[in-house]
Amino acid sequence: MDSFVKLTNQSQGRDRLFRATQYACMLLRYLVENKPGAQKIVMKLKQVESNISSGRKLFRFGNFVHAFAASKVSIKLSDHIPRYCLTASNLYRVLYFICDTVLWVRSVGLVSGISKEKWLYRATKCYYYSLLLNLLIDIYELSWRMKKEAKERKQIKNGTAGGNDDECEIPTFLPECIGNLLFMLYFSLQSHPPLLLDTIKNVSDLFSPLDRLKIYQTNQGLIGICGLVSSLVGILTVTKPSLKFKH
Repeated sequence: MDSFVKLTNQSQGRDRLFRATQYACMLLRYLVENKPGAQKIVMKLKQVESNISSGRKLFRFGNFVHAFAASKVSIKLSDHIPRYCLTASNLYRVLYFICDTVLWVRSVGLVSGISKEKWLYRATKCYYYSLLLNLLIDIYELSWRMKKEAKERKQIKNGTAGGNDDECEIPTFLPECIGNLLFMLYFSLQSHPPLLLDTIKNVSDLFSPLDRLKIYQTNQGLIGICGLVSSLVGILTVTKPSLKFKH
């Protein structure tokens, strides 16, 4: 109960809950849309999904200021690859939130003559580039941790460090180089859960813009599942800040 209260007291936490509900509706709609007599349920789910989406746009009003402030912080990072990638990602988020605000203004009828398709395409593209840059940071961080893990295990093997109970032998059906790579990947993610969760979230989020931009088209069911997984990861990192990936 305390975790739920803490979650709902934060704007980011409420957004994650609404987002999870939105994608759950999308997934349910996909599962029942072809069943006989489900037209009313499908319409209700679609309406709930649309209302939540519009509400989230309103709640995100002004978030471009926070994204711009985050870019001013990220430009001061010491490591140049996360510095450039994270700063560029935050600037793309600024553009995304601006496009999002324009779409909300159009949806409530405050301004006419705005092309929904054009602005939705721009917003999706900015969101897509931001996700790609975040994934690049995850890959860079993972690569660094795998190198560190390999170095430590080499020292253990040579007897220059203490033993490790987690040491595993490579299965004989795998080539040694591939086996070593997979084990380094496994141990690196196992020892750093925030990186694992951030990677899962970014990969899950990627399917929606890929579909909208027609780079890799899929169905609403997969997008619903991925969006739900991403939202649940977001809820987890809000309730437990120690699991949030920090650069």
